[in-house]
Amino acid sequence: MRVVYMGYQTWGHRVLEALLDSEHEIPLVITHPSSNHAYETIWNDSVAHLAEQHEIPVLERKYANDDEVAELLRELKPDLLVSSDWRSWVAPHIYALATYGAINIHDALLPRYGGFAPLNWALINGEPEVGVTVHFMNEDFDLGDIVVQKRVAVEDKDTVTDLFHKTVDLFAPAILESLELIGSGRTDWIKQDPSQATFFHKRSLEDSRIDWNWSAKDISNLVRAQVDPYPNAFAYYKGQRIRIVAASVSSMRLGGRVGRVFRPEGEGVAIVCGPDARSGAEYGLVVERVRTEDGTQYNGVDFFRTMGGYVTSRPQ
Repeated sequence: MRVVYMGYQTWGHRVLEALLDSEHEIPLVITHPSSNHAYETIWNDSVAHLAEQHEIPVLERKYANDDEVAELLRELKPDLLVSSDWRSWVAPHIYALATYGAINIHDALLPRYGGFAPLNWALINGEPEVGVTVHFMNEDFDLGDIVVQKRVAVEDKDTVTDLFHKTVDLFAPAILESLELIGSGRTDWIKQDPSQATFFHKRSLEDSRIDWNWSAKDISNLVRAQVDPYPNAFAYYKGQRIRIVAASVSSMRLGGRVGRVFRPEGEGVAIVCGPDARSGAEYGLVVERVRTEDGTQYNGVDFFRTMGGYVTSRPQ
């Protein structure tokens, strides 16, 4: 199959590697310009460099809906457009220039978690499984018919980095399976139900701020969803910003005011938290490891040397 490829970052790199190792022909690669956004510098293997190593023409675009792209597609006459980690909407008049249209691979179990940072959001929300979906593009972002979907369980100790490695390994086989199905003439794809769709925005620094009114389980999930190399979950203690890099739920319910540095537990220290903390109905968050702004890392009991005082969401 003759494929024009649109990809970015490590997800895009993995798919392009698979296509290059297959029997499919790639006459053009389109990729995004490099970015300084925190989430676009983490898993950042270069699609452009890989294409150039194989002497494939590369076009850089933030959006790929302009006249030059359309003219190139008319000249190249691709069977299919394939995209991976393509971060902007592709117009119907562009993908209509390929015989079979366009497919995209997304690291979520669509129709839920369309949009950005799906693994982070899924882990924050305590989802029991994540996965990847290959779907056709249509006029709605991440809502086209599903070609292939693959699932993996979220284990109790999984971090977002663990989930990245579990899911990125599915990208290549999912795309190659999809190309085989499309090339076979199959057309009975799975329709997405728009009423079940959820669409998430890009994560920013503000989204890593700990809210002590959340339950201990929810804050623990946030910490797991923001482990290295992502921007860590953070709070403030005695006016100093601290990054919480490992945490768990306390063995006992703790009552009082949220944010209170309460009691040691193992190598950590339990902090009062939760929407009903004042009644004693909530478990606390055991802060197991803390990193200060100078990069020094501490066990919780070594950082919080005395009990009392408060960890807050903002400096006080």
